[in-house]
Amino acid sequence: MNILWVFAHPEPRSLSGSLRDTALKSLADAGHTVEESDLYAMGWNPVVDAADYGHNLADRMLVATASSTALRSGTLADDLATEQEKLRRADAVVLQFPLWWFSMPAILKGWVDRVFIEGFGYGIRNPEGGTRRYGDGLMAGKRALIVTTMGGSEHTVAPRGINGSLDELLFPIQHGFFWYTGMSVLPPVLIPSADRMTEQGYTVAEKLVARRLDQLFTDEPIAFRHQNGGDYDARFVLEPELSPGESGLRVHVAPPPVRE
Repeated sequence: MNILWVFAHPEPRSLSGSLRDTALKSLADAGHTVEESDLYAMGWNPVVDAADYGHNLADRMLVATASSTALRSGTLADDLATEQEKLRRADAVVLQFPLWWFSMPAILKGWVDRVFIEGFGYGIRNPEGGTRRYGDGLMAGKRALIVTTMGGSEHTVAPRGINGSLDELLFPIQHGFFWYTGMSVLPPVLIPSADRMTEQGYTVAEKLVARRLDQLFTDEPIAFRHQNGGDYDARFVLEPELSPGESGLRVHVAPPPVRE
């Protein structure tokens, strides 16, 4: 399989860097083709601007229109076009980053902002004219995984932890980015207490990442609800008979089937 590994950490000698190096070797040894986007090493520019689209600064820029026009005309900036080609080739996409201020580092957010433009990440239409998103889109058929480290303990991101549950913290990325563009989202890999990692703890973390990568194409994805699967009304509001009496992020994940 073809795997795109997007790495966002400024220090290659960090815990994240060590786990990345081991993971990429493991994937290659298993026969996968791995492409990497090491954003800090690349000096990735995270800021959307007119140069991305060859836009004339004398004219007011409407970002969505300018980006889709550049995509159709083949005038996107080279760095954007290169990342889009990596994504087209990928069967799975792995984002690896430290959890900073409850989200991904700005450089990685900027990668998403600049690469997933209208006509590639959003604004995709089906033949009937409807919008392809939340389980559909150009990224449909690809798998997606987050590998993240955090300084706090895993208890702080448990369902009743003070920081909120990990799935809710990552919801904007897993549901609002991966699932929105059509990717099937696997449960995330969390390496907690990164600032207090011991040699024994690192061995455990390394084995956890290796095991999850072994299951990259067999693990059951998170059961996010499809936009066009009948769960939402014409306003894209969840039908009242589904998860009755509940609200919040968790209602957008279908409950497991009842087994008799």
